[in-house]
Amino acid sequence: MTQALALLPHPLLAPVIELARRAGEVILPYWRANVAVVAKADASPVTAADIAAHHLLVAGLQALAPDIHVLSEEDADIPLSERATWERWWLVDPLDGTKEFISGSEEFTVNIALIEQGRVVFGVVSMPTNNRCYFGGAGLGAWRSDDEDHAAPISVRTAPAPGEAFTVVASRRHTSPEQERLLAGLSESLGDLQLTSVGSSLKFCLLAEGAADCYPRLAPTSQWDTAAAQGVLEGAGGEVLDLAGETFSYPSRESLLNTSFLALPANAPWRSKLLALAKSGL
Repeated sequence: MTQALALLPHPLLAPVIELARRAGEVILPYWRANVAVVAKADASPVTAADIAAHHLLVAGLQALAPDIHVLSEEDADIPLSERATWERWWLVDPLDGTKEFISGSEEFTVNIALIEQGRVVFGVVSMPTNNRCYFGGAGLGAWRSDDEDHAAPISVRTAPAPGEAFTVVASRRHTSPEQERLLAGLSESLGDLQLTSVGSSLKFCLLAEGAADCYPRLAPTSQWDTAAAQGVLEGAGGEVLDLAGETFSYPSRESLLNTSFLALPANAPWRSKLLALAKSGL
């Protein structure tokens, strides 16, 4: 463990960062290598890279903390009757952005979140192609690390810099009529919007490091798509809310699909306007 990671404020955070980077190392040999793609039952794609990262992470997390359960996208068929008894668990996406990975894009990540009583304790989001890693949690802070020896604190911005447009992060592949109406309302209130399209959980990370202002998502996601990056954003001074304005959480329930959400700086002066627009579309 490097000195930079040894000083982090949660004892499990540094070893999880190292695990996420190791998962990236097993993913990379499959990247841009014409890897075979299989469709899962829900028609989403999975590759050998997803499975290799899954096995490494599950083994590593269980060795690190045998008392903490693991819920991974690649092994999510666990009955609610069992999950409902969990107080702490790892919520893992071994390869977030599989479609981006298959297309040859660099915009895929390894996501690991520690959940306690349905709330994110911390999250780690690692980019295998460049070794960049984002990590943080509410009350802990947030950092970006571009190599194993350095980590720099990051924080949200409450407004664009003078001369810059209000930047909304959007999914490269998913939108909805409700989301388009929300963006139109924001534009009427805040002026022209700059839309930045990026894959995987990197959307949250752009907010966390002050490179964007808002990420509304009124289209489907799964719990493992968002939890790790939510931890990063919360540590950086942001928040993720449901459309009622409540903190986004991960209670044990039958469905592992998320409801719609809004990711933004916690002290944004336009926060109430965003919530009003979102509620008006309900």
